[in-house]
Amino acid sequence: MCGILGIIGKGNVIEELVTGLLTIQHRGQDAAGAITYNKRFNLKKGKGLVMDVFNKKNMARLQGNIALGHVRYPTIGLYEETEAQPFFVNTPFGIALAHNGNVINYKELKAELQEKELRYINTLSDAELILNTLAAQL
Repeated sequence: MCGILGIIGKGNVIEELVTGLLTIQHRGQDAAGAITYNKRFNLKKGKGLVMDVFNKKNMARLQGNIALGHVRYPTIGLYEETEAQPFFVNTPFGIALAHNGNVINYKELKAELQEKELRYINTLSDAELILNTLAAQL
C-alpha cells in the first residue's frame, strides 16, 4: 500500500506536500518522491522516509503551484531509488504519474509497448509502464 498526494495551489506548495506526505508516511516507508510544476517539471525522489529524502535545500528546488507526491511500500520491484515515484516523461508534452497497485499483465504490456511504440521501460514499476502507455496514446 503506497500513499499518493496531489496539491494545486496559488503559490509554491512543496512545504504543504511534504507535510501531507509525512501524514501518510505509514502507507510507505521504503521511498518517497515529489514532482512539482512551474513551467517545467522539478523532481526529487529517493530511498527512505520522507524526512530522509526532503531537506530545505532540495525543497527550494521544487518550486511550483502544482505538486504530486508518493510514499512507497513495494509489493513488487526492487528496493532501488530508480523504483521510487512519481515518474514523468517529457514527450509528447510532459506528464507525471504516481500509482498504487499491480498491473497483472505487466510483462506482456511491456513487450508490446517496446515492440509497437519503441518505448523502453527502465524499472520494474507498474507506474512507469502505465505512464509510457498513456504517453504513447497521446
